[in-house]
Amino acid sequence: MTPTACATSSCNWWNSRKACKIRPPTRYGPSDLSDTITDDDAALLRRYRRGDAEAFGVLYARHRLGLYRFLCGLCGDSSLAEEIFQETWLSLVRSASEQREAVAFRTWLYQIARNRLIDHWRKHGRLQGKVEAFDEQAHADLLPSEEADDPEAQLSLSRDRQRLQAALDELPGEQREVFLLRAHGDLELHEIAEMTRTPAETVKSRLRYALQKLRRLLADPAAEERTA
Repeated sequence: MTPTACATSSCNWWNSRKACKIRPPTRYGPSDLSDTITDDDAALLRRYRRGDAEAFGVLYARHRLGLYRFLCGLCGDSSLAEEIFQETWLSLVRSASEQREAVAFRTWLYQIARNRLIDHWRKHGRLQGKVEAFDEQAHADLLPSEEADDPEAQLSLSRDRQRLQAALDELPGEQREVFLLRAHGDLELHEIAEMTRTPAETVKSRLRYALQKLRRLLADPAAEERTA
């Protein structure tokens, strides 16, 4: 299959996902699903480039939750996060043939998302409104199903996420970004350094300071007010 045909097939797949509230594929074609799920990202991307749209579906299912939470945490706006989330995957579909083999798929994915968000801020001015809590109802399909079984547990999770988002908002932007890339993107420090074009030691320091402040704020939310 040609790159153009492959991209068209994946665009069609992506449009069907959007129509279903961006849920991952739940049915697969004749390809061996067990083999696809156990493949690493690089193998899945190679299969996608050969025309296997189902392999792209597995990549999406594997990375969508971490990417969405990364964007929510970074911009503090669930609507904007969803917009950038959609743009990121569509951009990836259109440019899958351009990814360098030396760059891990996960790093490439988060680089695209980061660039799209920066472009948005540059276009509209980096003016962030009131921070929105993670919308559990609107994005329930992004959460593991067992989390929604117990209403009390779901409420506790919602409150915990709101507290975490409030604590993240207290971090300087550079520290917040490094923390989110490490926590949700599961990127190594050297990958974050390359992505952000920042010295590795600086990235390490930002992560350390971010963790220290988050621990303090989450252990005692009033701590920052007393020391301000």
